[in-house]
Amino acid sequence: MPDHKRAAGTRLGRRNDPDRRDRIIDACIEVVSRAGVAGTSHRKVAAQAAVPLGAMTYYFDGMDDLLREAFTRFATTISDRFERRMAAAPDADAAREAVIAIILEDVFGDDRELVLSHELYTLAARDRSYRSITADWMARSRAALERHFDPETARMLDALIEGLTIHRALDSQPRDPREVEIAVTRILTRGGEAR
Repeated sequence: MPDHKRAAGTRLGRRNDPDRRDRIIDACIEVVSRAGVAGTSHRKVAAQAAVPLGAMTYYFDGMDDLLREAFTRFATTISDRFERRMAAAPDADAAREAVIAIILEDVFGDDRELVLSHELYTLAARDRSYRSITADWMARSRAALERHFDPETARMLDALIEGLTIHRALDSQPRDPREVEIAVTRILTRGGEAR
């Protein structure tokens, strides 16, 4: 077909799919949540996104590029939710309750996100090039906590949240939610004064 007869907004005369790249990233997150990083392939992601296999190399330079995009989106989504919870807290008591809610509702409440977090942590531990994603995530979490708590206390709370994700992933028995409240209260009582 001559170039002048191609429809506007098309490539080689076919309609473009402006959401395809985003669908591929979301599909990658879903595949990783079910199969892990090791079990994620271009073929599985393409099938999940309902796109031709060739679309994978059209939009991404390889699996590393796709994984970086997917984990960046995942970490940003979690950070945004974290920041909204902390920003909505009008005072120190509400901030304490927000931290407890983050742990009990967000961290403990979603097995899919728990798996994705640990897949990212493992990948970043093995490959330094992924650490910028986790470093940015931790920096955003601490900044959100520092709206209400001094930097040292914010770091302790962030470490508690991260540590509890490991316990949540590995505990064979359900834990008493009151333990979370006790742990947060102890850090805030011993370590930090609210701002």
